Amino acid sequence: MFSDSHAQTPPRTLYEKLWDAHLVAEDDGEAILYVDLHMLHEVTSPQAFERLREFGRPLRRPDLTLAMADHCVPTTGQGLGIAGVEDDISRIQIDMLACNSEAFGVEHFTLGDIRNGIVHVVGPEQGRSLPGMTIVCGDSHTSTHGAFGALAFGIGTSEIEHVMATQSIRQRKARNLRVTVNGQLRPGITAKDLALTIVARLGVDGATDHVIEYCGEAITALSMEARMTLCNMSIEAGARAGLVAPDQTTFEYLRTRMPEDSWSARLPNWKTFFTDGGAAFDYEITLDAAAISPVVSWGINPAQSIGIDQRVPDPARQEDAKLRAVTERALAYMHLQPDAPIAGTSIDRVFIGSCTNGRIEDLRAAAGILRQRRIAEHVSAIVVPGSGLVRQAAEKEGLDRIFIEAGFEWREPGCSMCAAMNADRLTTGERCASTSNRNFENRQGPGGRTHLMSPAMAAAAAITGQITDFRRLI
Repeated sequence: MFSDSHAQTPPRTLYEKLWDAHLVAEDDGEAILYVDLHMLHEVTSPQAFERLREFGRPLRRPDLTLAMADHCVPTTGQGLGIAGVEDDISRIQIDMLACNSEAFGVEHFTLGDIRNGIVHVVGPEQGRSLPGMTIVCGDSHTSTHGAFGALAFGIGTSEIEHVMATQSIRQRKARNLRVTVNGQLRPGITAKDLALTIVARLGVDGATDHVIEYCGEAITALSMEARMTLCNMSIEAGARAGLVAPDQTTFEYLRTRMPEDSWSARLPNWKTFFTDGGAAFDYEITLDAAAISPVVSWGINPAQSIGIDQRVPDPARQEDAKLRAVTERALAYMHLQPDAPIAGTSIDRVFIGSCTNGRIEDLRAAAGILRQRRIAEHVSAIVVPGSGLVRQAAEKEGLDRIFIEAGFEWREPGCSMCAAMNADRLTTGERCASTSNRNFENRQGPGGRTHLMSPAMAAAAAITGQITDFRRLI
């Protein structure tokens, strides 16, 4: 009698299933994983392409590679193409990406192409990010694509070259961390609030060497766009990647973005990617969704975040000397007083966009607050859609008119003020309400002060000129 091999297989987590499905070889704790999709942008790819040329190596799988410029692109005048890029270094990088893509046969969405935009927005909307995949890119927020049940993570330039040449990557297996969010988020509370809450709970290094799987009723209720926001910020807790198991929400999202026959053929395999009952996690935390309020960062990393009704910490009350020093440094940089309420903090600039919150749902949420209102006179505000297709969809719905009539500048897609690698940046001392993912010192410009928050919260800050609970305006 034949034995049931499936019954002998120990229960596995989603991460372990993804790992096993792509394992090529293993040696001394390191493994080689096959890569299903490699995404390139203009900043981290030129050196890797040059190394291929230097050693006469071909690009192993051009068909599994997708390129676009996003970090350095201007958010105005994109219809001019490369001629519209004023910065010399940015122009060189963008032009090199176009030349390298053509030379190596890589699909490339050029500047001004409506399909172009931020790589982590474009991959999903083009139906390239799929359940069960391994996805890599020379950008830390590649974790975004984990929303599809894909193992997705950022890599360095030498690793980019390795993937280009071999379509594989060396990795050490991470540990498993499960974050379960029970119940339902209250109306208007978003994945951004949830992400900041989780990062604050774990700390900036609390998930180091782990892959996070997000589970629970509140996670299942999230849209695909919200799941992308959540997975996007996994890296801010030190995680290697973030995951949400694919379900009917995932499958329906993809059904509209790929040929029906391809979708139908892949669906049975997609449904195998879930955590088995009884699978072991190395670490687990649980949150109550109903307890989460609008969240705002007060300091110089995303873990330094609090609810809108809370006060910034007072270092004098902190017994741990290291924590006290970190808090003092953050308060000094952010120019905030100890124990001050975060609500009411005056802001100068507002940025709505990024790979975290630059999708159509994000723009709708902000526009819902801004409708028939004007931003404060002293505030300067821009909205930067995550892709040309997001911009087109927003304009079709009339969202652009709402932003413009409220006093925002309606820009073209790109990373913009999130990375501040183009002309969109803060000046010294300016304080910004931002929907981006990082509030590090000088991140949005030398001496700039960044407060992370959801699109609705950023819109409310623009109207009142200060950090405000958006629920006061609805």
